[in-house]
Amino acid sequence: MPEINLIITHPEGLHARPAAELVKTAQQFQSEIVVGLGKWEANAKSILEILTLGADLGAEVHVAAKGDDADQAIEAIRKLIETNFGDELDKTAKTDQQKDVKAG
Repeated sequence: MPEINLIITHPEGLHARPAAELVKTAQQFQSEIVVGLGKWEANAKSILEILTLGADLGAEVHVAAKGDDADQAIEAIRKLIETNFGDELDKTAKTDQQKDVKAG
């Protein structure tokens, strides 16, 4: 069973859109995929279970997969998390710039 530990680096943690992206990615695979945080585990194909984990920015999650496409599933989830779920890395700079424009 392939498994990996990953750090959540998205500013929102594993909430809302990032959680939905994780579930969408996991649902592309036949394998059973579990995401763990501390003593808690969640089915990666269930948005409610993923949200219940409450994985914030900086949390280390454990991802494990079991099935014929388990290696591909782990790799896809690794890429998703390591690229901040497709979001830009420096959102705070844009937010600060937008505040400056509105204030001026």
